[in-house]
Amino acid sequence: MLILHKNNNINGLMDADAIIIGGGACGLMCAVQAGFLGKKVIILEKAPQPGAKILISGGGRCNFTNLFASDEQFISQNKHFLKSAFMQWTVEDTISFFETYGITGKEKTLGQLFPEGKNAKDVVSVFTDLCRDLDQQIRCDANITEVNKTGQGYQVIYEKGGKTLQLETAKLVIATGGLPIPKMGATDFALRFAKKHSLNIVETAPALVPLTITGKDESWYAQLSGNAVFCEVSNEKISFEENLLFTHWGLSGPAVLQISSYWRPGEVINIDLLPRQNMTALINEERNNNGKTLLSTLFNRLYTRKFTEAMGKFLPVDKPVAALTKAEIELVHHTIHLFKVKPAGDKGYDKAEVMRGGIHTNELSSKTLACKKLPGVYFGGECVDVTGWLGGYNFQWAWASGYVIAQNI
Repeated sequence: MLILHKNNNINGLMDADAIIIGGGACGLMCAVQAGFLGKKVIILEKAPQPGAKILISGGGRCNFTNLFASDEQFISQNKHFLKSAFMQWTVEDTISFFETYGITGKEKTLGQLFPEGKNAKDVVSVFTDLCRDLDQQIRCDANITEVNKTGQGYQVIYEKGGKTLQLETAKLVIATGGLPIPKMGATDFALRFAKKHSLNIVETAPALVPLTITGKDESWYAQLSGNAVFCEVSNEKISFEENLLFTHWGLSGPAVLQISSYWRPGEVINIDLLPRQNMTALINEERNNNGKTLLSTLFNRLYTRKFTEAMGKFLPVDKPVAALTKAEIELVHHTIHLFKVKPAGDKGYDKAEVMRGGIHTNELSSKTLACKKLPGVYFGGECVDVTGWLGGYNFQWAWASGYVIAQNI
């Protein structure tokens, strides 16, 4: 049975002030903020429960924002696009919002805030509890089959429980996220909707994703599976200093996930395996202290034994440091500080944390996130061409975009 809600703005019967397609971070925040303003919305979520990606974020702990979030940590065709949203809903607003409902942020590393003493389920519960209290509906297992323009707004047809249902609304919010992790209910609905209405789309690709190594070097990486190294990973565009994790199929870890958003197939990435230190200086210091020390012994102070053994393929690790020639020292220095890798590809949307690209920002108002070509339609969250770094940045964009849309529906 459809619940009708009088919408005074259009002088007709509507099921809600807005239909929100997508019950993720953006959609949930939009529903709650709309409720605070007295607006009634209905969330249609394809998955069995709302907030599926919130629940798995940060290993189930949910790094819900980052203290340093600004437009500088985002990839977009228009890097200035999200400035307006971030002015309307700041990191401080996010922190205050969650504190109001019992979640205090605790910084882990690099500005990442996690719920102190709580987890991702508690974050989702904040929204589901508020939606219940504000009489905002969340309809899960809802598969959208059709969206039609009407004289007064939009008709949304969906299937749920073997039935075909429909809703009428003046405002439509599309917050369906991106393509990563299909098993969690990821959908290309936003992209299909945009294509149907001739909206510009920035080419999409997996981002914050592990990189793969194939060919003759594959076995070398595989033998190091499970070993982590603090390093600086860079290309011509940017660099990141964090842990790198070797896997049986290539490279992962925070540093690699970060650079993956800026990497393109065929490109080489550079890895400094000893950032902030100088390998040549360390060797010379050891030569002065104890020239009989093996290079492998020096390496074992810096890396795991397994890593030292693997470096034996490239370097004279079994040689005393005093016996190293100038050319060998240069080789060690170059190998450690400029280790080059040419990934074969990435692990795809199954392992990606977010999607790069999406609805082109030139199709939207930066102040309201309204679609310029489709009156009454708004896009927010991951489906827009706004892709953040690892570490809570994408959540901050989701909260901010949800808030901005709620002010304008």
